[in-house]
Amino acid sequence: MKSSYQTRWKVLPPVPVEYQDAANTSPIITQLLYNRGVEPHEIAPFLAADSQLQANPFLLPDITQAVSRIYKALLSREKIGIYGDLDVDGVTATAVLVETLSRLGGNVTTYIPNRFSEGHGLKLAGIQKLQNEDVGLIVTVDCGISDISEAKQAQQMGLDLIITDHHVPLATLPQTLAVVDAKRKDSEYPFSELAGVGVAFKLAQALLHNDAREKYLTELLDLVALGTVADMVPLTDENRYLVKEGLKVLNNTQRTGLQEMFKFAGLRPGEIDAEHISFALGPRLNAAGRIDTASTSFRLLTTHSPEEARTLAEELEESNAERKRLANDALSKAKDNLSGRLHLPLLMESDESYPVGVIGLVAGKLVDEFRKPVFVVNVGPELCRGSGRSIPEFDLTNALEKCQDLLVAFGGHKLAAGFAIEPEKLTLLQQRLLELAESQLAHLDLSPELTIDADVALSAFTGDTFRLIQQLQPFGQGNPYPTFLSHKVEVIDHRTFGDHGKWLSLKLKQEDTIWRAVDFESQKGEGGIAPFMDIVFNIGRTRWNGEELLELRLLDFTPSP
Repeated sequence: MKSSYQTRWKVLPPVPVEYQDAANTSPIITQLLYNRGVEPHEIAPFLAADSQLQANPFLLPDITQAVSRIYKALLSREKIGIYGDLDVDGVTATAVLVETLSRLGGNVTTYIPNRFSEGHGLKLAGIQKLQNEDVGLIVTVDCGISDISEAKQAQQMGLDLIITDHHVPLATLPQTLAVVDAKRKDSEYPFSELAGVGVAFKLAQALLHNDAREKYLTELLDLVALGTVADMVPLTDENRYLVKEGLKVLNNTQRTGLQEMFKFAGLRPGEIDAEHISFALGPRLNAAGRIDTASTSFRLLTTHSPEEARTLAEELEESNAERKRLANDALSKAKDNLSGRLHLPLLMESDESYPVGVIGLVAGKLVDEFRKPVFVVNVGPELCRGSGRSIPEFDLTNALEKCQDLLVAFGGHKLAAGFAIEPEKLTLLQQRLLELAESQLAHLDLSPELTIDADVALSAFTGDTFRLIQQLQPFGQGNPYPTFLSHKVEVIDHRTFGDHGKWLSLKLKQEDTIWRAVDFESQKGEGGIAPFMDIVFNIGRTRWNGEELLELRLLDFTPSP
């Protein structure tokens, strides 16, 4: 079943003359900068994406208390427990603090919860396990900000707790020794969109401030890039610097586990960008926590043994294949079950057969196709676990907070969140969420939309233009890959390729300019091809017979009028 919606093309307005005059860059680059909200005085630092984008870690709330307590533990050889989360952001954040504290001589252990028996967040079972290992101080990464009762239990057990997180706090903060989160209302930190691994890295910076080992921080940036891109936080401001520098480290990484993963993913060191993290490395690292335990990914990131690295990379490859199979099966069933409800402003699909590890992926695929908020729920005998994905017009965490009297637990971001609920309350939750969606979305056109940076001729991309566009990297959330529209492009050749011939390869011409193009996205097939077409596309690199070439990557097309 395919969405019946027609994709709308939204071409962004042209650059005002005064902006063009102030920018002093080429017309296409100026348009891209303007579209991304970069003010003229911000253009130089945006393009440089260097260390001037970094903020002082001591501006984060409670960071001084956190550093003081951690150093107390280091000096007394007190055992420190790092309580991580089970996605790429949480696993990389765990590795950042474990490696930093170990470098400082710390006595460190870790705990990463199990998705199936515990779920996301700070849980009593994990707290008790760390206490049984004689841990006196627990530091969370990428979790804990909404776990009020668990934080209180840790305090009652005589444990000191430091929370580092990047999720939106509730109205009440956990009562702990320190809560380090740039999204706190009282935060003075100038950038609130750090990933969990970004917050962990800032804590590492604070711990190593004015220390001779401060230079070691650079070696952690491959982890920061992995977690930041995989968690889909905006690649703007400080995240832009962290990912840009992190990609440099990632392309020369000394981590044996990542080197083995590159081989399985078919990636060449020196050519890895943010897109490869999103579509190749991130899914593999996430697969462990979706199928079994995220500890496999943590071990791969931190091992020094080539033999163990090879074994772990192979395990992740197998887990990723199983993850794909489970997600595809669940997606097919969910789409069938939702076929009579697609008119609703919010979709919730629940069944006991949906694997907990892939419900978020399925929800994301459904949002991409139907462009409305979606929750997919695994129904259990005592507890239902739901994972949601959304559109910018509907804030999931805000919606769940308004329903928290029904929920056992919840948390997440504006566009991605999850909850746990007792089965008998699930129907009422669905009704409430539907009412919220109806009130917020009823007046909006939610049909799929392609945002287009500029309407240009294909000849605009000859010469140095592609290289100039690459100055805007890394691309991702908040800094999307540039998208263009060209009119009346002649199709001089086309063929299908790939599994079941579902992809298209085309040869396109406009006046004297000829381009090779591929279509992995539109799913229109050869039946939608006309002699002359209007096309929406990105530009990317490909390899052919060992040579690197540029190609158009079609996102959508329609016959020219």
